[in-house]
Amino acid sequence: MKTIGLIGGMSWESSVVYYKIINQKVKAILGGVHSCQSLMYSVDFGEIAELQHQGDWSKLGELMADAAQRLERGGADFIILCTNTMHKLSDKIEDSVKIPLIHIADVTAEAIKQKDMKKVALLGTKFTMEQDFLKGRLNKIHGIETIIPNEEQRTTIHRIIYEELVKGIIKEDSRTAYLEIINDLIQKGAEGVILGCTEIGLLITNEFTDAILFDTTEIHAIKAVEMALT
Repeated sequence: MKTIGLIGGMSWESSVVYYKIINQKVKAILGGVHSCQSLMYSVDFGEIAELQHQGDWSKLGELMADAAQRLERGGADFIILCTNTMHKLSDKIEDSVKIPLIHIADVTAEAIKQKDMKKVALLGTKFTMEQDFLKGRLNKIHGIETIIPNEEQRTTIHRIIYEELVKGIIKEDSRTAYLEIINDLIQKGAEGVILGCTEIGLLITNEFTDAILFDTTEIHAIKAVEMALT
């Protein structure tokens, strides 16, 4: 089994989900009391979130590169970055280490292609929805078009992520708001919906909607296990 290196803490609420899914998947495949061989370097999300909203991506790049190097020195065979937003800095991470980074957009694209879809909605932080590092990669490399919510909807999604979900707060009215946005995007032509923030799956699952969901946390974690066991 290869050693999985996880850059976590963004937020720790979703990093817990990564760890749980990875271990459950390893146990399901190998049986018995098997669990994942892994390392996690978990950052202080308070510092990360502040730098994000200050727009200090240079400093954030340094922090992500440092985390990746710590995992490489610790013996990780590859890295997964347990967040969508910080994939904006995937190049910085890849340039800082010799081991591979498993990009969240690429594995999500694989799942979308398996459903023969070409146009999907993208929910996430404002950084993820408005900037090109995720949706641009999906389009240019994988030929997948993304639809994003309108400005007011993006503000609502972003606020709920940072004020509630990263703190483990789950509110029914917030779930209702997300579901209304999802329904609107489906009506606008989205064939499925990318839950493009690793905390959104804490709020939205197929228990609450018939929309086809691509939970990036689950997809990414399962891919990590596949990589570890091959």
